[in-house]
Amino acid sequence: MPGSQSFLRQRKANSPSIQKKHSKSGGATDSDKAEKGSDLQAPQSPSREEEVVWGKTPDGKGEQSLRADNVDDSKQVIAVFRVPTTHDVITTLLNPGYKKSHLDLLNLGLLGFQIALYLVLPRHVSQVFFFIYFAFWRAAYDAGLGWVLTKQSKKKWIVKEVQRRGWLNEESRPAVRNWIRKQLQDKMGKDYSFDELPLEYNTWLLFRQLVDVILVNDFLSYCMFAFSCFRIPEGLSGVVHVIRWLAGIALIGFNLWVKTEAHNVVKDYGWYWGDCFFQRGNLVFDGVFELAPHPMYSVGYAGYYGLSLISGSYKVLFASLAAHAAQFAFLILFENPHIERNYGQKKAIAQRIRFRSNSEVAGPSSTTAAVATPEPGVDSSTPAITEGDSATTEPELETETEIEEQTIPEFNLPNKTKPSSTIKSQHSRHQPKLSIASSVSSNAGFVHQKKQPKALSQHDLLNKYFRRDTVTLRNLDLLRATDAMLVLVITYSASLALIPALSPKTTLILHYFHALAWVFIHYVGLGQVLRAQSESKFLVRHFLKNYHYGERDVGEGPIIEAFTNWKIIYNLSMCMTYVSCLGLVWKSYSLPNDWGVGNELLCHTMGTLLVGLHIWATMESYEVLGVFGWFFGDFFMEEFPAHLEYTGIYRYLNNPEAMGGAAWFGLALISGSKLVLSLAVVKHLANWWFLTNVENPHMRKLYGDSLRQDAGFVKVIKNVASKNAKMLESRADRHVPELKRVVTEVKGTFDKVLEDTAEAVEEFLARSGPKFSEVMQDTKVLLQQSRERLVITRVANDISSYDPTKYNVSIVPSSTTGANAFHLGEPITVKWQAPINHSRKDWIGLYRVGANKSTLVTKTSSLGMWLPVHGEEWDGHVPVGLERARHHDSQYGTVTFKGNTLPWLVGRYEIRYHHDGKYNVMSLDGPLEIYVDKPSETNFSTVRETLMRVVPLALDSDPSLIPLSCKTAPTGSGTQTSSLPPSEGTDAEGSGNGAGAHDDQEHLEDRDPDDFTFWSERQAKRICAAIKQVFDVDYAPEVVVADANLTALAKRILVSKELLSGRPPNTSG
Repeated sequence: MPGSQSFLRQRKANSPSIQKKHSKSGGATDSDKAEKGSDLQAPQSPSREEEVVWGKTPDGKGEQSLRADNVDDSKQVIAVFRVPTTHDVITTLLNPGYKKSHLDLLNLGLLGFQIALYLVLPRHVSQVFFFIYFAFWRAAYDAGLGWVLTKQSKKKWIVKEVQRRGWLNEESRPAVRNWIRKQLQDKMGKDYSFDELPLEYNTWLLFRQLVDVILVNDFLSYCMFAFSCFRIPEGLSGVVHVIRWLAGIALIGFNLWVKTEAHNVVKDYGWYWGDCFFQRGNLVFDGVFELAPHPMYSVGYAGYYGLSLISGSYKVLFASLAAHAAQFAFLILFENPHIERNYGQKKAIAQRIRFRSNSEVAGPSSTTAAVATPEPGVDSSTPAITEGDSATTEPELETETEIEEQTIPEFNLPNKTKPSSTIKSQHSRHQPKLSIASSVSSNAGFVHQKKQPKALSQHDLLNKYFRRDTVTLRNLDLLRATDAMLVLVITYSASLALIPALSPKTTLILHYFHALAWVFIHYVGLGQVLRAQSESKFLVRHFLKNYHYGERDVGEGPIIEAFTNWKIIYNLSMCMTYVSCLGLVWKSYSLPNDWGVGNELLCHTMGTLLVGLHIWATMESYEVLGVFGWFFGDFFMEEFPAHLEYTGIYRYLNNPEAMGGAAWFGLALISGSKLVLSLAVVKHLANWWFLTNVENPHMRKLYGDSLRQDAGFVKVIKNVASKNAKMLESRADRHVPELKRVVTEVKGTFDKVLEDTAEAVEEFLARSGPKFSEVMQDTKVLLQQSRERLVITRVANDISSYDPTKYNVSIVPSSTTGANAFHLGEPITVKWQAPINHSRKDWIGLYRVGANKSTLVTKTSSLGMWLPVHGEEWDGHVPVGLERARHHDSQYGTVTFKGNTLPWLVGRYEIRYHHDGKYNVMSLDGPLEIYVDKPSETNFSTVRETLMRVVPLALDSDPSLIPLSCKTAPTGSGTQTSSLPPSEGTDAEGSGNGAGAHDDQEHLEDRDPDDFTFWSERQAKRICAAIKQVFDVDYAPEVVVADANLTALAKRILVSKELLSGRPPNTSG
C-alpha cells in the first residue's frame, strides 16, 4: 500500500514547538519522506484548542485564493488552506452510520458480487475466475495506479486532466461538478467546504474514491482465490497441521497490526499519496516504520503467506509471490522515484570536506556532542508540527567518527627545466605540490600558491586507496593483470564445470584448439598491444586515461603501472602457452610397445635433442637480455641507455628466439602427432610474425644504424659461400666470361625491376596519401553517423493542414562573439514562432550539418539534443498526451539548449523545428558553429586559463559547483566565466527542489579556490571531452572527478603531454 504522511498541525497558541522524528530505516519508502521540510506558513489561531492541520498547493495558492479561519479577510490573505478531517475506508464503507456515495455503493456491489460468485460457482471454476479477477485488480493497482501517480508526480497530470475536462468547473460542466460535489460532501465532515478548498485537494478526494475501489476489491479477490484453493495436504502429521494453522493465523494477525499501525502514522494523506497533490509540512515517523524498511510493502504483506499456509495450496503461494513482486515493482518504479524527485537532496560528487580533530569539534573536552541544526526549507514561523502522543520523545543516537588530522609535507616545483626528454617524476618540471591553496591574481593573471598544507578529506583518501577497483565484474580491465587472472580463473572454472564427458578424439581436438588459442593470444594478441605501445604508447595512455595518480606520481606512475601489468600478463600468457601445448602433447602421446621397431627410438632421440636446444637457447637469451630485455622494457622506459651489445648467443644470432620453436618440432617427433606438428608450424609462423612486425621495427626505430644486419653465424656462412664460389670460378675459367655476362644481365634485370617497383610504390603512396587521409576522415564521420541513424522516422498525417511558412526558428547570436559561433558548453538560445493552432507537442532539435539530407523530414537521431516547445507537455521523451488549451497557446517563444542538450563536440550544427512529436520539419536555421579556444602555447598559465573557461561551462555555471576562483576571474574571451544566473545555471543534473544548491559556510572556509564538484559523472565526461579536443589528452571521468581542482588538472595535462609526446612544453607564464 502507499506510503507516507506529513503533518502541519497547530494546537494551542502557547505550544509552538516543533517535533521531528527522522526514520532510522535506511531507504524506507515512507520514512524517506521524514527527511523533508516545508516553508508553509499558517496563522496562529489562539481561540481554537483543537488540533488544526494546514495544507498548501504546489504553486502556493490553488485554484483560488484562500483565507484562513478566524482571520480578518480585509487584513491577511494566505496561501495555505485548512485540511478537513477524513475517515478511513473501512469506517466509511462498512459503518451504516456514514452516508454512502455512489462510488461506495458501486464498491459494495462489487464486493457482494464476488461473495455471491464464490458461493455459486464450482470449486475448479472459481479458482480460475478469481485468479484472473485478482490479477486484474492487482494490475489495476500496481500498473494502473503506478502509471497515473507517476504522471501526477511529474506533471500533475490528474489535476490537469480534471481541469481540462472541466469536471470541477461550474461553468463548463455544472452537472458533473454538482454530482462530484455531492459525493464528496456526503463522505466528509462538517469542516469540509467544497467551494472553499482548492482544485488539488478536491481532485485528491475524488482520486481516493477510485483507490478505495481498487484496494478493497484487490484484497477480497485474493481472499476468494485462496478460499477456492483451500485443501488439506496429505501425508502430514496432526502436529504439522496445527503449526501450519497457528503460523498462518499469526502472520495474518501481524499483517493486520502492521497495516493498522502504519495507517495510524501516515493517516489518509500518506495512505492515498496525498503528497502528489498538495503539501502538508514535515513528517513524523515512529512505531512500525522503525520495525523494517518499507514496512507497508515488505512485512505488511505477511498475511499473503499466512493465508497460503492455511489454504495449503502452492497455487496461492505462487500467486502471493507474484503479487508481492508486483508490489515491489510499484515501490521501485513509482514510490522511490517520487520520493527522490520531491524530497531528495542530491549530494555533490568530489566535494572536499576536511576531517576535523576532536579539539575543533568538542573543544578541550574529548567528548563529542551532536548539535541539531534546522533543515533547509523549514521555517520557524510555521505552526507547531507534532504527531501527538505517537511521536517518539527519546533523542536519536548520533555518532561521529573521530579522525586525527594529518599534516602532509609539501614539495616545491623546480625552477628550471631539463633538456632531456626522459621523464622522471622526481625531476619533472610540472611536478605539483601535494598541498596547494590557490587564488587568482586579478592583475598579473597568475596563480599565487600559499604554502599551507591541505587538510585531509574523505574524497582524497578514497582516491588514494581506491582506483576503479574490480567489484565482481564491474570495472573490469583486461589490461590490468589482476583482472586478466580473474577472468582466466572464472573461465577455466566454468569450463571444467560445464564441459560434459567427451570422447578421446573430441578431447584431443579441444586441447588442440585450446593450445592454438593461447599461441595466437601470446604472439598475435600481445604482439598487437606491444606494437601499439611502440607506436603510440598505447598501454601508458590507457593507464594515464583510466586511473588517477597522485600529484607526485603522475609523471612515472602510468609508466610503472603499465609496465608492471604488462610483465605479469606477458608471463601469464607465456606460461599458459607452454602448458596448453604440453597438454596437447600429453593427450596425443603414447608409449611405443617396441622401441626397436621402426624409427621410434630415433624420433625420441632427435626430439629430445631439439627440446634441449630450445631450453639452451632460451636460457642463453635470458642470460644476455636480463629481466629488462626479457619483458621488452625498452618499449616502455626511456631512462635506460639506447646501447646494443652483441654478446653470448646474440654474438651468433640476431633472433635466437626463432630457435625457441625447436622444442615443439621435437615434441611432434616424440608424440608422432600431426596435430602437434601443425601446432609447431603455426607457433613458428606466429613467432616469425612477431619478430618481423613488432620487435624488428621497434629495434630499428630505437637503435637506427647501430643495429647490425648480419649475425656472426650468417657472416660465417657467407664467407664460406664466397670462398667456394671463388674455388669454382678458378676451376671453370673458360666459363667465367659467359657466367659473368649472365649474372650481370640477371642482376641488372633484378635491379631494374626493383628500381621500377620502388618508384611505382613511392608514386602510389604520394598520390594516395591524401586519399587515404580522406578515407580515414570519412570513416570517422560514418562511425559517428551510425549512432545518429539509429532512429525510426515518424511523420504526421495531418501535416497538410499546417502552413510551414508560418513557422520560423532562429538562433540568437552568442553574447560573446556576436555571431552564430558558440564556445563549447555555452548555452544556445533559439527563438521560435508558430501559428496559434500549432501542436503542443512540437519540438526543436539540434543536428550536425550534413547529417540530414532532406529539409522536409529529419531521418537521424538528435542524440538527446532536443527541447520541447512546451515543456509541460512532455514527460522526458514521451508526450504527456494532454489536449491543447488554445487560449494558453503562444505564437512565439524561446528555448535554451544547455547542459546535456548541447553538443559537446566542435563542429557545425543546424536547428530544426519539428511538428507534433514527429519528424516533419516546419522550419530550420543554421549553420551555427561550436568552437573551443585552443591556447597558442602550452604552459601552466594557458592551460589553467583554458580550464577556467571550460570547467564552469561543463558544470552548467552552477555557483555551487564551479571553482571559487572562476566566479570573479576573467576568461580568455574577456567574459565572466560564471555567465549564467543561478536559475539558469542548473539543469536536470542539479535539480531536486534546489537541494544541495547551497554551500555550507564552514565548507567554504576550508575549500581550495580551485576546487570544483559535480552533480553527476556526465558533467565530468563533458570536461574530458573538452580536454580531448583542446589538448589531445584522454582521461576517464573518474580521473577528472578524483582531481576536481583546476591547478591539479592543469598540471596533470602538462605532465601527460610531456609523457606522451616527449616534447617539453613551455612552462613560462
